[in-house]
Amino acid sequence: MLSLLRSPKPTFRHLLIGDWLTIIFSTIITVYLFQVLWSHEHASKVQIRIGDKVHAVYDINQQRYIKIQGAMGDAVIHISQGKVRFSKSPCHNQYCVHQGWLTRSGQAAICLPNQISLELIGEQKPYDSLNY
Repeated sequence: MLSLLRSPKPTFRHLLIGDWLTIIFSTIITVYLFQVLWSHEHASKVQIRIGDKVHAVYDINQQRYIKIQGAMGDAVIHISQGKVRFSKSPCHNQYCVHQGWLTRSGQAAICLPNQISLELIGEQKPYDSLNY
């Protein structure tokens, strides 16, 4: 009697056509949304902030070193061939320097002790969870 009440364990062979269509459709939608919403647009400019004020905006398709006076001292920002990074900072931990090169729109590097931040800007603002 107990064997009649138990249902067999489902396997991939027992999936129906509707199950396969749901799996395929979900996979296609997931890949499409990933491509559309999380695109990796290259940046065209870098916005430099000191505290809460915009200090300057530079084109990143050039070779340039920028020395900026922050709260703790001078920081050096290196712009080279579409990339930007902190190359020198007076802060103790050097997290901003270890961040490395920024290349994509929406990326940012922040030196909190020195109150300087970099943000790469592209043609359009990238999607993130705060945009809606």
